[in-house]
Amino acid sequence: MIACLIIHGYTGGPYEVEPLANYFKEHTDWHIAVPTLPGHGRRLNLEDVSHDEWLEAAEQTLLQLKKTYETVYLIGFSMGGMIAAYLAAMHHVEKLVLLATSGKYLSFKQIGLDIGTVIKDAIKGDLKKNKLYIHYKKKLGAVPFRANIEFLKLVRFTRRYLNKIQSPVLIAQGQQDGMVPYKTAYYLNNEITSEEKEVVFFERSKHLICLGEDKDTLNQMVYSFLTKQNKH
Repeated sequence: MIACLIIHGYTGGPYEVEPLANYFKEHTDWHIAVPTLPGHGRRLNLEDVSHDEWLEAAEQTLLQLKKTYETVYLIGFSMGGMIAAYLAAMHHVEKLVLLATSGKYLSFKQIGLDIGTVIKDAIKGDLKKNKLYIHYKKKLGAVPFRANIEFLKLVRFTRRYLNKIQSPVLIAQGQQDGMVPYKTAYYLNNEITSEEKEVVFFERSKHLICLGEDKDTLNQMVYSFLTKQNKH
C-alpha cells in the first residue's frame, strides 16, 4: 500500500496543492494526506505559532503514515518543500518532490514585475481581475511580523539537512516565480546529495505552481516520477 504526504506552503493551506492531490486521487489508489499546518488554512491564525510546531505537525503525520503504509512518497510546496526535505533527511521515504521550494532567495526582480502588473491593472480599473492582487490582498494584515521570523528560522534550520537526503528527488520550479526565483532550484540540486535527482523548469509558472498554467503537465510529470522504477 502506498501513501503520499503533500505539505503546503507558508501562509497557505491544502488549497495550494489541491489540483495535484485531486490528480492522484483520480489516477491512483494511494492514500493522499494533505494536513493543514498549525495556524494555516483559509483563515490564518499565526500569532502564537512557532516553526517547531509546523515541523512537528508534519513529522507526526509522516510517522503515522509510515506505521500503516509500506511506501510513502513526500511532496512539499514552498515552505512545505523545506519541511519535506527535512523529513526526508530524518526518515526514509521512497521519493521526494520539491515544488517551488523556498530554499534560499527572494526574487526582487520578479516581484517588481508582478507589482508592475498590479499597478497597471489598478490604473485600468481591472484590479479585481488581477489574480496576484486578489491572492495576496487576503493575506495582508493576517500575517503577524513574528510569523515571518518563524518562517525564516524554519528555512535556516531545515537547510542544513539538505545534504543528508538520500531518496530520489524531483525539483520543480516556475521560471516566473516572484517569491522563489528559478536559481533556487540549482541551489537545492547542489546541496542535496541524492544519487538520483531531476530538475524541471516550467516557463509559464509563477510561485503557486500547482495552480498555474502548467499544472496539467506538472501533475503528469510528478506522477510519472513517483511511479517509475528506481535505477538501483
